[in-house]
Amino acid sequence: MIPDTYFSAAPDWTWWIVPYFFIGGIAGGAYFISALLVWFGRAEDRPVIHAGFYIATIGAVIGGILLILDLGRPERFWHMLFLNQDLPRLAFKSYSPISFGAWGLMGFGAIATASALGAAAAERRFGLRPFPWLNRGPFWKALVALGGFFGFFVAGYTGVLLTVTNRPVWADSPMLGMLFIASAASTAAATLILVGRRRFHTATIEWLSSFDAAVLVFELLVLIAFLATLGAAIDAWLGWWGAVLLVGVVLAGILVPLALHWRPRWFDAYGRRDAGRRGVWLARLSAERKVASAVLVLVGGFLLRLAVIMASEGIEHARLVRETLP
Repeated sequence: MIPDTYFSAAPDWTWWIVPYFFIGGIAGGAYFISALLVWFGRAEDRPVIHAGFYIATIGAVIGGILLILDLGRPERFWHMLFLNQDLPRLAFKSYSPISFGAWGLMGFGAIATASALGAAAAERRFGLRPFPWLNRGPFWKALVALGGFFGFFVAGYTGVLLTVTNRPVWADSPMLGMLFIASAASTAAATLILVGRRRFHTATIEWLSSFDAAVLVFELLVLIAFLATLGAAIDAWLGWWGAVLLVGVVLAGILVPLALHWRPRWFDAYGRRDAGRRGVWLARLSAERKVASAVLVLVGGFLLRLAVIMASEGIEHARLVRETLP
């Protein structure tokens, strides 16, 4: 087996790629959560479903713009979709993760936009009339299920893309795609909590909070597995970006939010005992804890992508070769 010491040069990415990875993850995760609620949720979950569709659409548009800006020649972005010498033939390359990603983002954006239009029409926004086939019925549920699959893909394919680049850290563990999926789910839940904390049903906010806590535990386990499977490349974290990962991601982005999510039994019993001023104070405290947790989760999700990308980009080829070759 050829060690990842023999790696390719660092990709010529600009700083646009980090927010693209972050926003794309939120968009994919938001649609996936909405899809779960469409199939298994309740009537009172309809506002968060629509919010997930809106966030997914906006995220897909912003993510596409950031991806185009990251290209060396942004005006040639359409070359990723069409063969410039054989128009209108499509430029789909089954062997290229980048081609898969471009078409996956296009498909996701199209379904998210259709879902957002259906949600806006159901809410009578922008003067739109309701489209029953885009807001209820078997066709709608099938479309949402397909969109959930695309959301799952968009959330995780960036991690898979890094894995196949044969760069240290990225190519040394098979867990990077799963790590990005878990982070996308947690940051999407956090975004929905912040967006709807004053207009979603209380039961829906509680579900989002519980979902976020469960995903954070899973994300922590995947992150541990990711670091454990890096082998010699673990040395890449013995520096500044390792500190960012430990303090910014693990501590501030996972452990502290989990502590804020945790609510002992006496907390609820104490509030039920007095539904007056004490109950109002505890309800306000609980809401503030959810907001603080959501903000920290978003910060941790951004720092995770920043640290993973920069830890590999900062490795010097010659030094790694000297340290790992027998």
